[in-house]
Amino acid sequence: MTATPPIWRWRILPPRTALLAHAWSGAPLEPEHGGPVRLVVPHLYFWKSAKWLQSIEFLAGDTPGYWEVRGYHNRGDPWAEQRYSGD
Repeated sequence: MTATPPIWRWRILPPRTALLAHAWSGAPLEPEHGGPVRLVVPHLYFWKSAKWLQSIEFLAGDTPGYWEVRGYHNRGDPWAEQRYSGD
């Protein structure tokens, strides 16, 4: 698991949305940019936007992902300067 943005945040209307991107400028998303589909969470730091999705798992509770177990903040809000777990 790479990123763990809680599902309740996905239901908030723009600008706090999450997208599953499969194209850019009318062309399929290239593998080097996360194609064929990638998660984009524009209101959080970009490590929350997982590249190269293999699956999406819906959990009842929060579970730290790849970056969070390595010391990055669990939420990752750039406007609150939540970079690292102690922020």
